[in-house]
Amino acid sequence: MSMQDEAKNARTTNPQSPLAPIRAEANQTGVDATTLAMLRRATPAEQLAEVTRGAVDVHTREDLLKKLERAYEKGTPLRVKMGFDPTAPDLHLGHTVPLERMRRFQDLGHTVIFLIGDFTASIGDPTGRNTTRPPLSDEQILANADTYKKQVFKVLDEGRTEVRFNSEWFKTLGASGMIKLAGRYTLARMLERDDFKRRYNEERPIALHELLYPLAQGYDSVALKSDVELGSSDQLFNLLVGRQLQKEYQQAPQVCLTGPLLEGTDAKEVDGKIVGDKMSKSLGNYVGIDEPANEQFGKLMSITDGLMWRYYELLSRKTTPQIAELRAAIAAGSAHPKTAKVDLAKEIVARYHGAAAGEAAAAAFEAQFARKEVPDEIEELTIEREAGAETLPLLKALTRANLAASGGEARRLIAQGGVSIEGAKISDPNASLPAGVHLLKVGKRKFARITVK
Repeated sequence: MSMQDEAKNARTTNPQSPLAPIRAEANQTGVDATTLAMLRRATPAEQLAEVTRGAVDVHTREDLLKKLERAYEKGTPLRVKMGFDPTAPDLHLGHTVPLERMRRFQDLGHTVIFLIGDFTASIGDPTGRNTTRPPLSDEQILANADTYKKQVFKVLDEGRTEVRFNSEWFKTLGASGMIKLAGRYTLARMLERDDFKRRYNEERPIALHELLYPLAQGYDSVALKSDVELGSSDQLFNLLVGRQLQKEYQQAPQVCLTGPLLEGTDAKEVDGKIVGDKMSKSLGNYVGIDEPANEQFGKLMSITDGLMWRYYELLSRKTTPQIAELRAAIAAGSAHPKTAKVDLAKEIVARYHGAAAGEAAAAAFEAQFARKEVPDEIEELTIEREAGAETLPLLKALTRANLAASGGEARRLIAQGGVSIEGAKISDPNASLPAGVHLLKVGKRKFARITVK
């Protein structure tokens, strides 16, 4: 039964409804029946397994289980918070890993709080920095925040997401309040943080306002009375500051739950471990959430089988038992890894472009690559040779056709065997094209038909 069906059953007055007892309990306690049904759709232990899957730190697992048990028994959702400084509005799948964890909490009936750090962005997060990060202007913050909201609601259910800005409480806290807040944490504790410690030991400048960032992020948890705070593994220090500050303000301390940095599409499996750089636009190993459906699908189909399971764990909305069942079927030979990869690619494309787009992208990929056919729509352009030249250098053709960002990248692609003309791989970077029409292919997905004049 789907979540929507469960919610419908929880609301119905039919005494034969399987969720009639939940409806009756909701009426007695005043708890929303739909929320109560969602909170009861999995046991606390099952919820713990789902929301911590792929986690790096759970501080502490025992606390989280107790909070889930209390929410299950009393029908009171946990308040699950994650803050985003609106500094990089163009998201890729790596950015969505914590959002998918938020979505799991959300689908289990808990309240997720999408906190936009418009105040803390004006300070600048020092995490992982060797130098002071310049703060953003108010105009940049608002523009980025608006873009962020549009993108994250491709993952989160907008109707069940609490959106907050931390300027709500910091603008009223004032200078006096900030001084009192600073008095609740010591400099010695702050310098235990790795990046501060490194910069201090290397005699690199640490501006005083940077020391306020972890305190400000921690105070967000106090203001929101959060039960759980999510973040990436490099944010653990800041999350723990929030846990400590909640104790100072006589609140139950939050659980700090961090996740990994998602490896890029070029990562490999070595001795059972995924090895590779994190997903990054600058490294070109990313899948952007606003990219065209076919581009997303093709990139996901290019990953190794080992990396596929990592993506299933961190990005798929299949449950842990469902993923385990799929892996077992492949190990037993009753299912093929390619089928699992196609299903994952369709799921992710459908998330950002709709189910029909996922199916269409799968069909296009099958036609283009599995049957070695050329796509129906290929960019066509005409490039003129230089005066007196009989041919057009291939490096220039690749850059003019936007198949490579620069001559250096074009040379590297040729050396790696990633460039072909009319289906024949090219290994000579000094190759050139005579007058006429040529079909160029770079990698597995990029085509251009060039007319050389």
